[in-house]
Order: sequence, then structure tokens, then C-alpha cells
Amino acid sequence: MTAGLPMVSPALRDAVQIWLDTRRALKGASDNTLTAYAHDVYGFLGFIAEHRGGETGLTALKSLTITDIRAWMASLRRDELGSRSIARKLSSVKSFFRWLGEREGFEASAVLNARAPKFQAKLPRPLAVEATRDLIGALDQPASAPWVGARDVAVVTLLYGCGLRISEALSLTMADAPLAQVIRITGKGGKERVVPVIDAARAAVAAYLKLCPFAQDKGPLFRGVRGGALSPRLIQKAMQAARLQLGLPASATPHALRHSFATHLLAAGGDLRAIQELLGHASLSTTQAYTAVDARHLLDIYEKSHPKSASNSP
Repeated sequence: MTAGLPMVSPALRDAVQIWLDTRRALKGASDNTLTAYAHDVYGFLGFIAEHRGGETGLTALKSLTITDIRAWMASLRRDELGSRSIARKLSSVKSFFRWLGEREGFEASAVLNARAPKFQAKLPRPLAVEATRDLIGALDQPASAPWVGARDVAVVTLLYGCGLRISEALSLTMADAPLAQVIRITGKGGKERVVPVIDAARAAVAAYLKLCPFAQDKGPLFRGVRGGALSPRLIQKAMQAARLQLGLPASATPHALRHSFATHLLAAGGDLRAIQELLGHASLSTTQAYTAVDARHLLDIYEKSHPKSASNSP
């Protein structure tokens, strides 16, 4: 990870590693998150080393100016990175410098006061209730074996019925079967949450297990055709085939079912705090994105059906 940065001092590399270890220990950051943090921070340090024409160490970082930060962000723009990606990288760098400043006793104001570029936050793109039902039904038409179709239906029903991430659904084991009315899920950062399992999801998993040739084995609940752990890619491919068959948009992905779960619950009068708990969001602001989705959906209905709007139509 650091081999390509010979101009970063060993002491600084050690500091970055300690910071990453701290993020893992105190924040429960996943391996993928830590890899992204390291990539962002080392990319910044590598730029500063080249920009200043010498090795970057702890002492050099204390003299950074806002001009240095702007030069870095300009270089990202030249590399055709979007505002969202630049903002994420700046967030990683700020997190590191906030920690480093406290550790080394200096004010990292040039970095911490830098403003991220503005960007339009992407709203989740849920499926309509009818489209979701059609999609699940289309999955029960396997090209290989009946149990494979039952497996795909069971996984997708869990994603939509319980709001699970695909990684969470595929982390279930035979020890979880038959599914109880509530299950304990370990989500991002190792955080646990209790999720109710609707009857349809429990029935779909039971139907799959009745047909699965590996149901008596220990290990993963969901299996590939050779008995190994099911790859997320196979569910993605199954959904891709189903959405092409039904003429659904490319946004109809496994993760869209999680968005649909939240949006449909909210539309049915679900409490935002309860939905936050069910999804395992650390911040309510993340869940609040669904209120915008629901508002947009209601506005579409209003525009199409309100008498005043309808009277203005040609």
C-alpha cells in the first residue's frame, strides 16, 4: 500500500497505520472502509510530496497552507474526479489530520477548514411495489435446477422483506435455519441489530431448504451449485436477467430492494427512527433521504391525479 510512496517518511507511514488501527478499534471500520481511507490519505500525501518537491514527514505537514489543499483538489479535478469523490477524499484526509493534530499537538486548520465541492446527493431509487413483486416472481424460473430458483427468490425476498444488504443475507448460516421471527444481523462496522423476518421471507427460505441438496450440511445458508458459499454476483446476474425480462430499469439492483423496503415502509406510515434501526444506519440523516424519495413519489401522484393538475393537461 505504501510501496509507491517513497517520499513519505517512515514516521508518517507509521502514523497513518496507527490512525487506521484506531479507526478499526474505536469506530469498527470494515476492511473495505480502511482500504478506502488509506488510498485517500496516501494519495494526498503522495501529491504533497511531489507538489513540494521533497519527502513529506510529520513536520512538513504542520506547515500546509490552504493553497496546498486547493492545488491537490485541482489535481483531482484534472484527473476527472467528480465532486462527490473529491468530497469523500477530503473527508478522509480531514479525519486523519484531525487525529494527527491532536496526537502531535498542532492546529491542522488549513486542512480542516478546506471546503468540499458541492454536489447533488443522489436519492435512492426504489422499485414500485408491483414491480418488486413481479421481479421476485420472475426469479423463480431457473435455467438449471428448481432449487436454484427457490434460492434466488429466498435471497431477494430477504433483501426486500427485511431491508438487508446482500452481504448480510449471504452471511446467514445453516445454524440460522429455520429462520426465527427475528434474526440478529451483523452489519457495517460489526454493528449488530435485530431484524424482524416477515412470514413471506421465512416461507421462501423454508421452500429453498426443502429443495436444496446441501441443506443437511453445515456452513452458509445460501449455496452455489457446487455447494460453496453463494457469490453476490450470481444474485446480481439473476436480477439483471429478471429486470431485462420485465423491462425494468438498470437501477433495479439487489441494493435497490433495500431502498424499496425503506421507502415502502415510510409510505405505509412507518416511523423514521424505527426504519433507521431496521436498516442499521448509524445516523438518522442517512435514513432521512427516504423522506425525499417518498415526497417525490407523492408529488408524482399529485401531478398525475389532482383535479387541478389534470385540468391543465392537454
